[in-house]
Amino acid sequence: MKNEEQSRSLFGISLSDRPKWHQFFICSGGFFFGYLVNGICEEYVYNRLKFSYGWYFTFIQGFVYLFLLYVQGFTPKQMVNPWKTYVKLSAVLMGSHGLTKGSLAFLNYPAQLMFKSTKVLPVMIMGAFIPGLRRKYPPHEYLSAVLLVVGLILFTLADAQTSPNFSVIGVIMVSGALVMDSFLGNFQEAIFTMNPETTQTEMLFCSTVVGLPFLIPPMLVTGELFKAWSSCSQHPYVYGVLVFEAMATFIGQVSVLSLIALFGAATTAMVTTARKAVTLLLSYLIFTKPLTEQHGSGLLLIAMGITLKLLPENKPNKMASTSSAAKPASGEEITLLENVGHDEAKRPLV
Repeated sequence: MKNEEQSRSLFGISLSDRPKWHQFFICSGGFFFGYLVNGICEEYVYNRLKFSYGWYFTFIQGFVYLFLLYVQGFTPKQMVNPWKTYVKLSAVLMGSHGLTKGSLAFLNYPAQLMFKSTKVLPVMIMGAFIPGLRRKYPPHEYLSAVLLVVGLILFTLADAQTSPNFSVIGVIMVSGALVMDSFLGNFQEAIFTMNPETTQTEMLFCSTVVGLPFLIPPMLVTGELFKAWSSCSQHPYVYGVLVFEAMATFIGQVSVLSLIALFGAATTAMVTTARKAVTLLLSYLIFTKPLTEQHGSGLLLIAMGITLKLLPENKPNKMASTSSAAKPASGEEITLLENVGHDEAKRPLV
């Protein structure tokens, strides 16, 4: 069974009985809404309030997720995968979130956003090596990804000239988050592909429960747990901002998991890139930051990359497909196919 045949819904809205473009816009709409609110909240907390506690804030966000999943009625009894399936996924998920949020202490939000937007290329490359996927992309999609990366680098360099909040430590942290992101989307797609019965809520619940303990060591080693607790106790309204941000991000997370299940990790990475571009422009408009010609050149290359991605793929020769389908399979071919299917059934999810 293919994962797109699995019955799926998003916050009570049925997706399975809708055309593909309806599914795409519903999921993208939820994703855009959730992460646009997330971006504005992060900009406010990190750059306006100067609270740079990425690991602690991710920890709080995890508990908000669990509460919202409980309200939705999800319980562990509804799981279709064993807990061990989510160990590697949870480690890279929490590492990515913590490093991403923590990097805002050293990078301004648009610079961090641009680095994170380059993840489409490592996601595509890593997809070729993940068991259960082995993705191969046409050359024009790689060219599209390269244009995106070059455009984002141009934008980031321009931002480094106009904004003081830019450092090597921040670049190292966000680069680590990029590496983890390259595994994250592909791990998620592999789980949906190998077990189509997996739901978005199960994946979010299990990766959060398994992932929360991974956040404790970095909080203790860096001393962030006690510093964040002290700072937030003096400004309790920050918790209100964090809860509101987590609720919006929850909508975005479930929506992006729906995109991965229906359209794959690479297409989802392109959608997240488009969202980041919109968030970036809003950041400059709302917080009145200067735009230069180099910013414009970077955005132009980003637009070219997205346009190239949208080009239709060449269809295979129908006559060749028909003749191939009409040819009966020999006894050896049938045996080979049965062996391949048996091997795939024994392959682990991730």
